[in-house]
Amino acid sequence: MYYYGYILYSQVLDKYYIGTCADMHERLRRHLSHHKGYSGKAKDWQVVFQKGFPDNSEALLWERETKRKKSRLYLEWLINQNKVLRIPA
Repeated sequence: MYYYGYILYSQVLDKYYIGTCADMHERLRRHLSHHKGYSGKAKDWQVVFQKGFPDNSEALLWERETKRKKSRLYLEWLINQNKVLRIPA
């Protein structure tokens, strides 16, 4: 099974959310559903970055290190690097 580290962005809140999961589609659905918690404050979350990991412990390590930086500039750098590396279909 593959695990993902991801960054979501809400234009309404102008905020980023960093997390990990095994099923990106299901996790995004849950972020967009009505629930309490940080991501429940907005319904316009978009996946702006995702990175695959072979196991959950590596994904959690990425999440911890990324959150520890507490830097919007770093998140935006990561997102922009990802866009540069994508190969058009």
